[in-house]
Amino acid sequence: MLGMFILKHTYGLSDEQVWDRWVHDPYFQYFTGEEFFQHELPHERSGMSHWRNRIGETLDIPTPGSPSGLRLSAELSGNDYLDLGGHSAITEAKVAVMQGGGDDVYMSAAFLTDGTMQRAVERKMAAFLGTEDAVLCQSGWCANLGLMQAISDQETQVYVDAGVHAAIWDGARSAGAQIRPFRHNRPESLERKIRNHGVGIVVVSAVYGVDGTICPLAQIADIAERHGCEIVVDETHSIGVYGRQGQGLVSDLGLQDKITYRTFSLSKAMVTRAGMVTGPARIMDFFRFESRPAIFSSAVLPHEVAGLGAALNVIQEEDWRRERLRHNTSLLRIRLADLGFDVAVSGSQIIALVAGVEDVAIAFRDALERHHIFGTLISAPATTRNGALVRLSVNSGLVEEDLRRIAWACTCVRDEIPISRWPLTLRRGVPAIVGRDAADLPIVPDDETETDAVTEAATATPPSEEKRRAS
Repeated sequence: MLGMFILKHTYGLSDEQVWDRWVHDPYFQYFTGEEFFQHELPHERSGMSHWRNRIGETLDIPTPGSPSGLRLSAELSGNDYLDLGGHSAITEAKVAVMQGGGDDVYMSAAFLTDGTMQRAVERKMAAFLGTEDAVLCQSGWCANLGLMQAISDQETQVYVDAGVHAAIWDGARSAGAQIRPFRHNRPESLERKIRNHGVGIVVVSAVYGVDGTICPLAQIADIAERHGCEIVVDETHSIGVYGRQGQGLVSDLGLQDKITYRTFSLSKAMVTRAGMVTGPARIMDFFRFESRPAIFSSAVLPHEVAGLGAALNVIQEEDWRRERLRHNTSLLRIRLADLGFDVAVSGSQIIALVAGVEDVAIAFRDALERHHIFGTLISAPATTRNGALVRLSVNSGLVEEDLRRIAWACTCVRDEIPISRWPLTLRRGVPAIVGRDAADLPIVPDDETETDAVTEAATATPPSEEKRRAS
């Protein structure tokens, strides 16, 4: 019974809600000591009321000056944006296949026939996104790398936003393509590059996973269409989150006819260990037999395919999760902005608190963790050398108590860290930045000769290769 009270307070549920969730959630049952999944309640529903009457409602454990409540920490480092991990429908779909044996697919996906469960789920995903075909890959990395290998060669101009995933860079490099990076989220930089180098493939992310910035996709699409370029959009952090039923940012903006290919990892909102590529049926057939990751890796396991199919159903049916995510994101952004953090009040579910150099970011991360707020530290080569940050990934499972606790912790951190070590995002309105006037900071000219620092990091020779050449 104590375990039920802990779950009730942790997730902000009523008595009835915690009982209903316990029946369907294997993690809830495991937490309360069950070794096997139970289909019936272990106690009468009135049991919590009787227990409460005996001991009183005394489970709050307040921290001095902090919001009260049992949940003393907030986990913001994961990417389960819709809080689907452990969802009963997804878990049951996986278990059913594992217990039943599933398809005999322990081979390369290149050998799968149209009658397999994987092909069925691929067709379901294609219909969901309004595209001709889709191919399931072993991971988001394999999807991005394999697509760039398949659609580019030594003669191809590949225009990449400086913030796209490393797999895009590696895929284009392995194909020998001519890589032309343009400044992050700067359509005019892209157009200038296309005018100088000609028709090619434009690659962007709908939502950038490092800092949560949203691509100006409509402008990018117009430029690509005007110059005859194809577009690849990585929707890893937008699929499931944007769109009427979670179809992603491309669909939300009505750009399906202008975007040739979409890729995404399924390990975020879709809580599955796999990746996906979508596009024209003819090219997708070619991809299955040309992409090296697709050819030389075993197919995604049957229970994971079943879990994806179930997750896709849940994402379409439970729109309240997207509504809750939008609410949590907006509320947290407003509170952080009010505290002086350089955070836009509108934006994606990924909130980046830029700290500057890596040691400052580490100090900032450690300060947050002392107050039981757990984000993700991100530094070079995923950022510029002076752009290290702590990333907070909002999810729909956060309750009001969590949001208050996060804001309270950030208030404490802001007051604890001396101004000389404040993160850049805490310096709104502060004229001096670590002894330097803001006017003295260098400005990189936006012309054809500039090279974004992120581009330098992404295109730099790996240290191991430099050592090998030196030797």
